[in-house]
Amino acid sequence: MSRPSEARPVRVANCSGYHGDPAFEMYRQATLGDVDFITGDYLAEVNLANNAQAWRNGKHPGYEPTAWDGLRQTIDVIAQKGIRVVINGGALDPKALAIKVEALVSEKNLKLRVAYLSGDDLYPALGPNMPTTKEKLRHLDSVNTSTVPAELTYAFLDNGGVPVPMVSAHAYLGARGIVDGLRQGADIIICGRVADASPVIAAAWFWHDWSDTNYDELAGSLIAGHLIECSAYVTGGNFAGFDKYELDNLVAPGFPIAEIATNGSCVIAKHPGTDGFINVDTIRCQFLYELQGNTYLNSDVSAHIADVRVEKVGEDRVSVSGIRGSPPPSTTKCAVFYQGGYEAQLLLNATGYGTAKKWDLLERQLRHFIPVETMNDLETLEFQRVGVPAQNPCSQLESTTYLRVFITSRNEKTVAVVAKAMGNISLKHFSGFHASLDMRTAIPRPFLAYYPAMIKQSDINETINFIDGFDKIPSFGTGHPPRYEELGIRDNYDPKNPQMYTCNTRQMRLGDIALGRSGDKGGNLNVGFFPTNPAHWPWLQGYLTRERMRQLLGKDWHDSFFIERVEFPHIHAVHFVVYGVLGRGVSSSSRLDGFGKGFLDYVRDKFVEVPVDIL
Repeated sequence: MSRPSEARPVRVANCSGYHGDPAFEMYRQATLGDVDFITGDYLAEVNLANNAQAWRNGKHPGYEPTAWDGLRQTIDVIAQKGIRVVINGGALDPKALAIKVEALVSEKNLKLRVAYLSGDDLYPALGPNMPTTKEKLRHLDSVNTSTVPAELTYAFLDNGGVPVPMVSAHAYLGARGIVDGLRQGADIIICGRVADASPVIAAAWFWHDWSDTNYDELAGSLIAGHLIECSAYVTGGNFAGFDKYELDNLVAPGFPIAEIATNGSCVIAKHPGTDGFINVDTIRCQFLYELQGNTYLNSDVSAHIADVRVEKVGEDRVSVSGIRGSPPPSTTKCAVFYQGGYEAQLLLNATGYGTAKKWDLLERQLRHFIPVETMNDLETLEFQRVGVPAQNPCSQLESTTYLRVFITSRNEKTVAVVAKAMGNISLKHFSGFHASLDMRTAIPRPFLAYYPAMIKQSDINETINFIDGFDKIPSFGTGHPPRYEELGIRDNYDPKNPQMYTCNTRQMRLGDIALGRSGDKGGNLNVGFFPTNPAHWPWLQGYLTRERMRQLLGKDWHDSFFIERVEFPHIHAVHFVVYGVLGRGVSSSSRLDGFGKGFLDYVRDKFVEVPVDIL
């Protein structure tokens, strides 16, 4: 399919938000209507690390199986309809998947050109061990002098002089390499760790023939990519307002399409007849997801999003505009994982009367029976009380809560000793003690620790490679952005002129007033809120200050945390980043909600005092 002369909006359909999304969604996006591009995001930050060692030992194919299955199911339609495909399902080995796809193309005698993008894997340059000083590989948040690193951020530096093995290191690539491949005739481009939105940016960049300095347009397409990259998250999945809709319509929501215009603005839609829904609220929720302030960064452009506007333009059609762009920073993110040691958890139940004292006793007993030398060798020992018994319960389940004892150490035997200490408690336990099934969760298992690093874009050798037969792979370097613009201090402010209310108040749940979304950025938690009724915005804007967020965190607050706050006035939203609350983040967070997805609804469940005049 060639680019149309009238430069109509390009229709980009996303088929995957992570590796577990069903492969058939690619086929559905290709067959349920007309689209120009299919993109897919298969990679969470830990995907690559989980398989890296096995792949290097020849025991894993390197790519994501659902990416291959989707292409295998859809390849005939792709060829017939002239759809271009850009996915990051190549994961650790995009070349291997590209060769497999080329073999399928050849077998079916289809006229499709396959390419893959390389350059994101920096393990050969940065590994095989973690650095011995902070300066050799700077932490992503080190530029923010207001933040204090979480306690275990630099745990790899304190290992008794023994090198800590690095498992993987992948830079987040932008869109320019993909665009080069499209301009040279690629129909299918297999990527590794490109940024989640990069395939969508590349589709619009190529389609509209932008230059790499069309920053406003590139920034708009970046936000379009941000909105559809998580598949059903914008069509009803993970939607805070779901309870106001028919549940049957949310069982299997259709996946989204971004129609990106030549000026970079977009309309988010989906194929007619698919389940789920797209409205202003689902767009606002997804927009607020995994932000870090009011500047959204990519390797090709910095998107300034404070003036974003969202408007319904039809059934399941919402326009997004108001995004401005500027040159990208000279650095980009590099997700580094290393062997963190061993972890285990004990899940213990208590029923009913006197639960708080029961857990007090259990914690004292366990600490008593853990040897002193074991305690000194632990990195983490947390006693997390999960749930509160119902008052006057109607069943034993309503009366039951559990304690999660979370343990980590560099030493496997140390972790095992903590679990074994439970045996010393034996019949000394509190009244009503019981455990779920057995103690298999207490077996120590290795875990990967996460370290988000910052590297220079000029150190990346990004290359587009074409599979022309199996004995020839022509490769082309894709260069670097023509300009960089370093970021200043991030915006962080409370409401400038909050509206004051002197009337009586009514106590109600914050969730009866506001929707939103929360998530993670490594060790940081981000959360945004907006009112469903525009008349409630002045109150919400003034109520949700940085100090209020500290209060809402409750017992989860620690003085080492740091809060940033910004506003998006045109969509009536307040957004916070809480630095450090998720520890090292991703696979190495000790929190039960290690990705921060549940935090929004925890806060929405709190009672707040709302002025009666606005109700």
